[in-house]
Amino acid sequence: MKSRALRFAAPRRVELVEVDVPELAAEQVLVRTEFSGISGGTELLAYRGEIDPDAPLDDTLGALGGTFRFPFRYGYSSVGIVEESTADGIAEGARVFAFHPHQEMLVAAATDVMALSGEDPRTAAMLPLVETALQVTLDAGSVFGQVVVVTGLGPVGILSGALLARAGARVIGSDPLAWRRDAAKAFGIEAVSPDRLDDAATEATSSVGVPTLVEASGRPAVLNEALPILAHEGTALVCSWYGTKPVPLALGAEFHRRRLTIRSTQVSSIPAHLRTTWDRRTRLGRARELLSELPLATMATHEFAFDRAADAYAALDRGQEGLVHAALRYR
Repeated sequence: MKSRALRFAAPRRVELVEVDVPELAAEQVLVRTEFSGISGGTELLAYRGEIDPDAPLDDTLGALGGTFRFPFRYGYSSVGIVEESTADGIAEGARVFAFHPHQEMLVAAATDVMALSGEDPRTAAMLPLVETALQVTLDAGSVFGQVVVVTGLGPVGILSGALLARAGARVIGSDPLAWRRDAAKAFGIEAVSPDRLDDAATEATSSVGVPTLVEASGRPAVLNEALPILAHEGTALVCSWYGTKPVPLALGAEFHRRRLTIRSTQVSSIPAHLRTTWDRRTRLGRARELLSELPLATMATHEFAFDRAADAYAALDRGQEGLVHAALRYR
């Protein structure tokens, strides 16, 4: 069987190519894709060619082998209908989420899919973003009663802010784009423009500073500019992957004397101190439950036919007005 798939051919150039669809082995499913989500973080870096070409795509997902050296295939958020199955517990006709690159017909291992139960397929394509935000919240620790700042209100920033607010934090989010700020407000986030962030954080903390900052803008300068907002012994959690962009930081006297911490948060693994209560499957399962608990339709602003995939990436790249999350539509 043949299928069309998306390939990153060169910086800022994608193309549709024909690929072979293998015969089903044990514990696999054949899926006809309905939607696949595009990540405005790592995937946009890949599109621009801003990732080390020798970095592995993701060695924790079976469908993502190889490196970011052009040409390569990428994507990890497909939703579709099972046409054939050799996997226990996944019936033909079921709708599933699959960690798989963008492709019309695909074969995936049962360990790389999750059965859905009534969720809207368009918003279900945001499942990995919800899972990433869940990990950000777990890495933030106890935030009940605290003020938390989120810089960058793309999908991951908005979702991280939403889950931190559900955990009892007062969340102040910042983004230069008005439509992102508007979307964030639907998730319980106090959204301000970057020029208002210092004043908002100062007022909310009575000039003490915030204990936790989540950096989700993807822009290195934002992290450096936000460090002064932190309280003494405050922590900046960086969920942005800056790729090959240089990250200049002012780590002089203020950074040292205030004992600030800069720490990464990443969804590809479970941190050691959480492994007694969480594994990747239970975390993904909780993220799936959140699909029906969060107003995700607010972020589902743009759909592009699979044939127009190049337009989708170009729109994300230029920051098309009104765009929060984009997905490819296959039917």
